[in-house]
Amino acid sequence: MPQEIERKFLVKSNYKPFVTKAERVIQGYLSSVPERTVRVRIRDGRGYLTIKGRMNDSGTSRYEWEKQITAEEAGELLRLCEPGVIDKIRQIVPSGNNLVFEVDEFHGENEGLTVAEIELPDENFSFDKPDWLGEEVTGDKRYYNSMLTKNPFKNWHS
Repeated sequence: MPQEIERKFLVKSNYKPFVTKAERVIQGYLSSVPERTVRVRIRDGRGYLTIKGRMNDSGTSRYEWEKQITAEEAGELLRLCEPGVIDKIRQIVPSGNNLVFEVDEFHGENEGLTVAEIELPDENFSFDKPDWLGEEVTGDKRYYNSMLTKNPFKNWHS
């Protein structure tokens, strides 16, 4: 069963000099229940349908299945999604051991939020933490994209 193992951090300072690629991502959720989130995404002109299972107790791993679909199909499915759309720029920052940080700079209702994720081969894998990396928020449900559609970042400080 395919597993996604990742850790998530806030970004505290300038990471942009290290970015090697950036692309816009628009995504919505057909289902956002924790047992099975079903996400529709358009990234770099390509569509994707992703199903994720419930997080484990540490919040670092869960089942993930993804299939590429056409951008047109993804656009049609986005119209069926639950309220709330994620609009972000995903930036790739290489790290050691052939790993990369995916830094998401959110727009729209989540403007002002920047989160970095790193996907790991196992939960205890050691990796270098660059100076621009801030507080770890792995397992904090507020930072799940599916939750940001329901309670956007703009509402957190009002």
